[in-house]
Amino acid sequence: MYTLLSIRSSHFSPSHNFNKNHDHHSHHHPLGFSTPLSLKSGQSYTIRPRDYGPKILHRSGVLVRAEDEARDLSSSSSTQQRQPQTHFEKQQLQELNSSSRECDPLCSVDETSSQDHPKTDFLKALAILAAAGTGTLAINHSWVAANQDLAMALLFGIGYVGIIFEESLAFNKSGLGLLLAVSLWVIRSIGAPSTDIAVSELSHASAEVSEIVFFLLGAMTIVEIVDAHRGFKLVTDNITTRKPKVLLWMIGLATFCLSSVLDNLTSTIVMVSLLRKLVPSSEYRKLLGAVVVIAANAGGAWTPIGDVTTTMLWIHGQISTLPTMKDLIVPSAVSLAVPLALMSLTSEVNGKGQNLPNVLSSEQTAPRGKLVFSVGIGALVSVPVFKAVTGLPPYMGMLLGLGVLWILTDAIHYGESERLKVPQALSRIDTQGVLFFLGILLSVSSLEAAGILRELANYLDANIPNVELIASAIGVVSAVIDNVPLVAATMGMYDLSSFPQDSKFWQLVAYCAGTGGSMLIIGSAAGVAFMGMEKVDFFWYLRKVSGFAFAGYAAGIAAYLAVHNLNFSLPTLAQFPLLSHS
Repeated sequence: MYTLLSIRSSHFSPSHNFNKNHDHHSHHHPLGFSTPLSLKSGQSYTIRPRDYGPKILHRSGVLVRAEDEARDLSSSSSTQQRQPQTHFEKQQLQELNSSSRECDPLCSVDETSSQDHPKTDFLKALAILAAAGTGTLAINHSWVAANQDLAMALLFGIGYVGIIFEESLAFNKSGLGLLLAVSLWVIRSIGAPSTDIAVSELSHASAEVSEIVFFLLGAMTIVEIVDAHRGFKLVTDNITTRKPKVLLWMIGLATFCLSSVLDNLTSTIVMVSLLRKLVPSSEYRKLLGAVVVIAANAGGAWTPIGDVTTTMLWIHGQISTLPTMKDLIVPSAVSLAVPLALMSLTSEVNGKGQNLPNVLSSEQTAPRGKLVFSVGIGALVSVPVFKAVTGLPPYMGMLLGLGVLWILTDAIHYGESERLKVPQALSRIDTQGVLFFLGILLSVSSLEAAGILRELANYLDANIPNVELIASAIGVVSAVIDNVPLVAATMGMYDLSSFPQDSKFWQLVAYCAGTGGSMLIIGSAAGVAFMGMEKVDFFWYLRKVSGFAFAGYAAGIAAYLAVHNLNFSLPTLAQFPLLSHS
């Protein structure tokens, strides 16, 4: 049976249907797992319904087919003409088989949801229409025009609470975000001196938001194409050590590097899937998964393309490429190294007296997988170079890379299956996630246009004059609240005249918003994905990992301040003239 799984995420990610069966073709995950769960970002892995409450399972439009997992691994084993011999291999197959459920290949909803309930549906539709009518009357009330700022602040607060508790309310946050954006701009048009002013403000906001949307769409599609060719297997195959402590550090380092180019959620899905092949189900494997979460968030914080919040700051000019990388790589690395060092002392790692069992054989990459991986990653990392050379916005460089990869895949797969081509990748990317970003960013821009964010910035400046404390607080709050609106609001509160490009404040915001989510398992897309894949609960993470993550977060801030105050620097911009103005 198909079921639905919810995801709270602050990050975008391309769709990763590891071992999907699209268009009746067998598409195997590079690590040999069938993991068909599409997250907010479209990522895929298998979840057993009994492990989650009904409120979690019905949300976010995610389809789960557990039966594929056992079938794919079984077929893989038979192809290699071998049976599982070790206890670990037998345990893996038992885990996969226990996840399977009988389901008609065409089923997409359960019997209850597929039944017709005209009376209930009519009442629901009537309630929604009544709410819409009430909202329309309220917005057009004279009080709203006379108290625009208060009305917009109240509406944004109500809408944001709805987004936070979307699981309980059974409404997708993308739809709530879009409704919130339109409602706020309607109030702004009513309260503005004239409608023309509001339209001009909306046009300006739409131009800025569209740059981020185009950038994300391009990046998501490129990564999905690479994954369709199982290109990431080239990275994961290089992790072969069986020593627990060494594996802990290798997993952290590999995830850190991978996340600096890819988004956090993609990196987490790839690496946790690898762990499920390397390590038997145990407390140690859970701890390794937590390392993946911390490393993914840390790795995305120091590059402009590694995390959606740093991408937002980069596109809008708050940070530039090389200064950000050279100033934040040390704090980001410290925020990972400290938890790794502390975890190495735990009984789960230190108590392992013997090496782990050998890894099961895995499938090979898809045809031309190495070529597509090289071109795809090259397209991603060349975006800052394109911006520096041409002076055009980053999304143009991303679209250029997508165009090149599109033509390449059309050429090398001419006359072959459509499964590995871009149109199929476009059908699997996370459209609802992009629409959520669109709604949130337009909502925040309406508050900026009304001057509300500037008033909030003045209040913070008067009561918290230390910019380091403000940035640090943003990181702590991002462990609970989505960091995209937090960073968007911060950008609206402080312009470049308050804090110039690459100032300490903006770099700390990039670091804190990127790594702060590691302190709670629900604080980032990476954490929520890990929670679903390994069935880790909130309180286990809070007991076992949150302290380590907070220590790394605080150590990273201290490292940044120390490096900044000591004027320590990596190679100067003069040595990299191509990137000096990126």
